[in-house]
Amino acid sequence: MTLIGGKTGTKLPIPSETKHHLHAAPPADELALALQFARAEKSASTRRAYRSDFEAFRKWCEARNLSALPATPNTLAAFIATEAKRGIKVSSLERRLCGIRYAHLLAGHSPPNQSEAVKATFRGVRRTIGSAAKRKEPITAERIRAMVRHAPNNLFGLRDRALMLLGFAGAFRRSELVGLDVSDFKETPAGLQVHIRHSKTDQEHLGQIIGIPRGNAECPVNAVKAWLKASGIARGPMFRSISKAGRVSDRRLADRMVAELVKFYAKKIGLDPTSVSAHSLRAGFLTSAAQEGASVFKLMDVSRHKSLDTLNGYIRDISLFENHAGAKLL
Repeated sequence: MTLIGGKTGTKLPIPSETKHHLHAAPPADELALALQFARAEKSASTRRAYRSDFEAFRKWCEARNLSALPATPNTLAAFIATEAKRGIKVSSLERRLCGIRYAHLLAGHSPPNQSEAVKATFRGVRRTIGSAAKRKEPITAERIRAMVRHAPNNLFGLRDRALMLLGFAGAFRRSELVGLDVSDFKETPAGLQVHIRHSKTDQEHLGQIIGIPRGNAECPVNAVKAWLKASGIARGPMFRSISKAGRVSDRRLADRMVAELVKFYAKKIGLDPTSVSAHSLRAGFLTSAAQEGASVFKLMDVSRHKSLDTLNGYIRDISLFENHAGAKLL
């Protein structure tokens, strides 16, 4: 009979006739399946970002003949300091640390992130260069109406109008917007019911249905219907790339294209394109709806925020001067 260690001071007996059947690792195909599920823990966009961040770290290490996987705490601390010196934002550095940690965990290595040397370096960077996020300008209702009026009367314009109006009316994240399929839409007398199958705050794919009301000046429901009719799309991805010859692709539109389109049309109405992003549609809906007196609970129904604190970050500026404590002091 063979003994293997259990808890401290405990020996667990294993019959000798069984020990020859024990293996050090599970079969390769089952291990690969487990790794596949482990990777599915993160969204596709998060995994792409992590890959990009780890690749930046790997190249930095390679140039200095250092090991990137596994990396030592001193190597990671030096990387953080170097990146900060060359102007990388704190938020980007924070994401890179997450990507490096994730790569180590998937490879079965202990991440160097927990070292005090790494933590102290990052705290010093945050204190030195600050970590306040530079918010993009919201594309408010007035702005979105002006922007879509610049969309040409062709396939490109019909798609862009539908994408921007829907993105605004549903406070969509860009990944949610390009992830929509035709089957996710159901028209009702009041508007569209849209099934969001997966989102940043719904990693378990529970899904959520939101309503898109019909508009007066610019109607997102009519814009979606016009795009589907002109493109001939009956199933599959709602928003797709279009060739220069005007041929609609079978491929889903890349999420980065949402940002490019927002910047393109923002410039048409005199906005600085660097001041806006795809997120400006979401922020613009929240800003405009709050200005019209919508309650935070109604806002959360559409935006699907889990935290009131996060939502307040969008609408706080609107109420800065309402019932101000110093309004009548001077």
